[in-house]
Amino acid sequence: MNHLRNLHPRLLSRAAHLHSTLLQARFFSGTIPYLACHSNQKMQTKSGSGSCQQNEPSKSASAETPSQNTKSMLSAAFWSCHSTWRRSGLNTSRCLVGCTVGDFSALWTLQSYCPELGMNTIMLAAMASGITTSVILETVLLKLGPDNLSWNKAGQTAMGMGMVSMVAMELAENAVDYHLTGGVIAFENPQFWAAAMLSIGAGFLAPLPYNYARLKRYGKACH
Repeated sequence: MNHLRNLHPRLLSRAAHLHSTLLQARFFSGTIPYLACHSNQKMQTKSGSGSCQQNEPSKSASAETPSQNTKSMLSAAFWSCHSTWRRSGLNTSRCLVGCTVGDFSALWTLQSYCPELGMNTIMLAAMASGITTSVILETVLLKLGPDNLSWNKAGQTAMGMGMVSMVAMELAENAVDYHLTGGVIAFENPQFWAAAMLSIGAGFLAPLPYNYARLKRYGKACH
């Protein structure tokens, strides 16, 4: 009996020690991957590797200082993610379709039926039409596509996601078009179509770096 009494405190001590060890293991099992992730990122930054990792946002990511974010955006590795370029290119293309359709349709309609408005007014109206058409297109895609949002939510999301991208696209597209053709729509003239292709290309390239940086840094797409 005395032997059992002496053994009981030892068992309790070992059980307490085992319980403490298990708690520590559970705690550090959640932090080890986090530390490994950041150590890999530091190694990749030092080695100048162009590899791309799309990590899920975490609390630590939001705690980064502005200087760290600025430094990462200025590094070559930040701009070398092929998958992010493809995704941002696709998003920009969707925006470009809506902007171009609305823009050129308004230019042709207003020049044909309301030429007295003047070219400056017509081009401003065409830019507004392009942005509106892009928002409508994205609203329909968000409603009928895989996102399956409600019409109200889809409209709010479309208007809030890529306004900077759409404005930059419209400015670049109309600036090139106005410089080459004066903004005149002439479907029978081959020079008009050549100028249209150049203006569309400028409209695609102008917001592309912004869309890439937004997607890469914050995980947010323009569309």
